[in-house]
Amino acid sequence: MKLGVNIGYWGLGLTAQDQIEIVREAERLGYDSVWTAEAYGSDAATVLGWLAGQTSTIKLGSAIFQMPGRSPAMTAMTAATIDQLSGGRMLLGLGSSGPQVSEGWHGVRFARQLQRTREYVAVVRKALARERVEFHGETIDLPLPGGPGKALKLTIAPVQERIPIYLAAIGPRNTALAGEIADGWLPMLVSPEHLDELRRPLEEGAARAGRSLDGFDVAPSVQVYVTDDVEAARDAMRPFLALYIGGMGSRERNFYNQLVRRYGFEDAARTVQDLYLEGRRQEAAAALPDALIDQVSLIGPRDRVRERLAVFREAGVGTLCISPFAFTKDERLHQLREIAELAAA
Repeated sequence: MKLGVNIGYWGLGLTAQDQIEIVREAERLGYDSVWTAEAYGSDAATVLGWLAGQTSTIKLGSAIFQMPGRSPAMTAMTAATIDQLSGGRMLLGLGSSGPQVSEGWHGVRFARQLQRTREYVAVVRKALARERVEFHGETIDLPLPGGPGKALKLTIAPVQERIPIYLAAIGPRNTALAGEIADGWLPMLVSPEHLDELRRPLEEGAARAGRSLDGFDVAPSVQVYVTDDVEAARDAMRPFLALYIGGMGSRERNFYNQLVRRYGFEDAARTVQDLYLEGRRQEAAAALPDALIDQVSLIGPRDRVRERLAVFREAGVGTLCISPFAFTKDERLHQLREIAELAAA
């Protein structure tokens, strides 16, 4: 099992110098990849381009590029550019974001997501292969008919023959699509005890495409806080988990809430969502069961975290993308070093 580090959104509490020191230390410690996110603040592409010039071996992953924010051609241009700048270290993570961001920020209807994703990835792959991009699908039509557009091909070549494409997916149908068309899967709030169940759609998608999942990278992101005080660690996780389970999306469309229901926490998921959407966020956080927090986080004393790392490894995780749950550079560096040492034990 390889280690990645997820540095999340840029500019929230840490300086650029702090962040580059964290990434360079991860590279020194042997972390395989660094991943950066975007929502409606910092964008991921600029950060990856900046990191490309200040690192030498660590792979550079987008987790994620928002598909509603970029045409597939622009995504291919950006991925190829970062791949060139980094000497072939780009990992292209894609996702739909959510309906509130897609429609409220990018002005793109959150509709027909499976077909959109399928066609988007097909166009990105075509462009990165430097084929002339002519594609006539249900959601993408290139060149546009009846106008002056012409089928073009990318003028630069990526360093990698095939840039790996990862899909961020949680629901069964989106996960099946990842198994069918992608090279890796970027889930969140993964319980390794349920990974066999979560992998079934991947296998169904792969079977539909007549392909094997050998070499397919299961790369969940997990919050990490190594400490002797388990209760303090759980309490630190509560606001983050309450946000996703209770408030990330509407009552009808919260993928994270649906996920933890599948883990068997139906009553807790309902309660947390009700409280969060009523504005009672502290109560929502307090309503999270300890067992749920323990399943989807890496928290507690060193021996306990070492055991949980083994559970993730044995469950079939290829890359474990850790998010150090700390608010200063020194604390994050400490968490990075702890996990590197425990994973190697």
